[in-house]
Amino acid sequence: MPFLVDTNVLVYRHDGRFQEKQRVAQDLLRQGLASGEARVSHQAILETVAALTRGRGGTQPLMVASDATRVAEELTLQFPVIYPDEAVLRLALRGWGAYGLSWFDAHMWASAERHGIPTLYSEDFQSGRIYGSVRVVNPFSAA
Repeated sequence: MPFLVDTNVLVYRHDGRFQEKQRVAQDLLRQGLASGEARVSHQAILETVAALTRGRGGTQPLMVASDATRVAEELTLQFPVIYPDEAVLRLALRGWGAYGLSWFDAHMWASAERHGIPTLYSEDFQSGRIYGSVRVVNPFSAA
């Protein structure tokens, strides 16, 4: 079954500060690549580049822009990319209102819902909850 990975999975893949989460993210993506089941959204790629190149609280960014660009390019080559359309926007608006999700989380959920992807791996939602027809799984809950 196909699954969608949220931005946090993509960022932890490169973040050595959280070694257990990095290992979980790398394993999940490696398995998804081998099985052909993993999907990434256009939004997650954009957010990943932003997160990797932005320092927080006085810390240095995880990557310089050229390395983050390479990561984004590799993602587009490794995984099927889900792009937004009007239906995703309309679903995100409904999810934002109905589920009380942040705008960005509503958009991520809507991408999965619209494209019939039954599982979303993320630490940003309530793990195990079903939103519409999408079940959210926090891959880091044991990490």
